[in-house]
Amino acid sequence: MPQRPAKPYDPDNPIYKLTDEQLEELAKEFDALHDEVFNDLGETDARYIRNMITLQRRVVAMSRGVLLFSRWKPAWWLGTAGLSFAKILENMEIGHNVMHGQWDWMNDPNIHSSTWDWDTASPAAAWKHSHNYVHHTFTNVIGKDKDVGYEIMRVDARQPWHPAYLFQPIYNILLMAAFEWGVALHDLDFDAIRAGTKDKKQLWDELKAIGRKGRRQIVKDYIAYPGLSAGASAGVAKLTKGDPRNSARDAYKATLVADAIANVVRNVWSHAIIFCGHFPDQTFMFTEEEVQDESRGAWYVRQLIGAANIDGGPFFHVMAGNLSFQVEHHLYPDMPSSRYQQIAPRVKEICERYGLPYNTGPLRKQWGTVQRTIARLAFPGGGPRRKPGPYQTPPEELEARERKQEKVPAFP
Repeated sequence: MPQRPAKPYDPDNPIYKLTDEQLEELAKEFDALHDEVFNDLGETDARYIRNMITLQRRVVAMSRGVLLFSRWKPAWWLGTAGLSFAKILENMEIGHNVMHGQWDWMNDPNIHSSTWDWDTASPAAAWKHSHNYVHHTFTNVIGKDKDVGYEIMRVDARQPWHPAYLFQPIYNILLMAAFEWGVALHDLDFDAIRAGTKDKKQLWDELKAIGRKGRRQIVKDYIAYPGLSAGASAGVAKLTKGDPRNSARDAYKATLVADAIANVVRNVWSHAIIFCGHFPDQTFMFTEEEVQDESRGAWYVRQLIGAANIDGGPFFHVMAGNLSFQVEHHLYPDMPSSRYQQIAPRVKEICERYGLPYNTGPLRKQWGTVQRTIARLAFPGGGPRRKPGPYQTPPEELEARERKQEKVPAFP
């Protein structure tokens, strides 16, 4: 039986209140829930992701068509809003989840983790290594999970402080706006580069991959599509006896700005959802010693208490890529995101029986605590925030359960 270290990183960590037998039983329950869902997957689930992809592509086509006339303000506003929506949907609910392998069970070569690439600067292979493997294997393990502060921020009070952290509120803002580029560079492993342990050929190959993907994104968003708008506007100007040169220049600039704004909107939104799922006050951190020879049940508990959900309605959950159910996602990263809302009540019930927390809260609260942490820990010192206690079903949910409401359907 794997042994847990006597001294926990966080003395409030609830995993130390569970016996090995309880952890073994908990693992069986979470495994059974996973198998139950996967045995139930079928055409309804496949239709969900196909419909999402179709919707996203239609919105992109409409937005790009409207932006051909971007020098006219109504067209610019409509096209920019539509493109922002489409980029968020593609990044969060489609790209992230497809590349996690959530839809590999369909055996559709066009919707598969091995073939899918997304509309961001990050190469798919690099992201799958840094995220699917490193982050989801070593979740919240200090020194192993590079997502803990993204190698540039101090997000836990027990991390050693150094003067560079004084500027983290500033470069956090920059990271919000350029998040896709931060993610693109993430798998380079700057700690290894600084230590001189990174193989130079591997580093060069990774930089070339980032350069190829980044160049493609820049050409698409800032040269090709603005150029199409310029051509369309020049053609209209000729028909209406206007100045084709000025029209083309104005249209090019307008579409370039629209594309830049859509990318920034997507980046800021993605940053907010991901940070709120990992760095609010509720989440726990771990040491490498604590996860050595970790049992299956202990792994589940680490995923459970190392993540946090965000409360919201159906539209919000879709725009969040269902990462508003970050707890469920970390328990089951390979499960279709459309099923997280369905299993959330079961996860809560397991948490309640084993005396474990179920981290969740409204967006304003989660985002606020994250920003407070980043600002406070820019300076020396600081202490861990108080963690939530065991989950207890709210009275209104108990009443609903007593009324024997219908089983929660798969989303939507």
